[in-house]
Amino acid sequence: MQSPTALNKRGKKIEADGFKFDSKKEFDFYNRFVKDCGLPFEVHPRFIVEPKQEIQGGNISSIAYTPDFIIFDPSGNWLHVYDVKNSLGPYGGIDQSNKLRFRLFAMRYGHPVEAVVVRTNDFKVITQGVTKPLNDKEPLIKRDFNYSWVEATNY
Repeated sequence: MQSPTALNKRGKKIEADGFKFDSKKEFDFYNRFVKDCGLPFEVHPRFIVEPKQEIQGGNISSIAYTPDFIIFDPSGNWLHVYDVKNSLGPYGGIDQSNKLRFRLFAMRYGHPVEAVVVRTNDFKVITQGVTKPLNDKEPLIKRDFNYSWVEATNY
């Protein structure tokens, strides 16, 4: 029997509005903050962060990343790339492999990933993969998307 860690605990999948969410927390974020935000968004778009490489004797498979949500401004520019997590630590889903994937995504697409933890009335957010903290060490607390990802680069 496996021990209950973040690596083997998966949320129950939820289908709503034509989307399939990986967990109740992900659905809650969509339902409470994304769905009626008034901005264009995508759910689970897939990106190749490193293409397949051929090597002598075989191939190395590509590395893909699928953020939970991308929020766009009215002109179609990316405002936020979100990954919903249980907590902002390694046991909540931000382990070394996720940090690496977030960094590869930011390097390839020029936009960092923001890790989000849904709370009762708001959400905590931190920007991943940016080298220097800009403010204090507390996560940003928000109720909407009216902020820059740079403001969340403080954790």
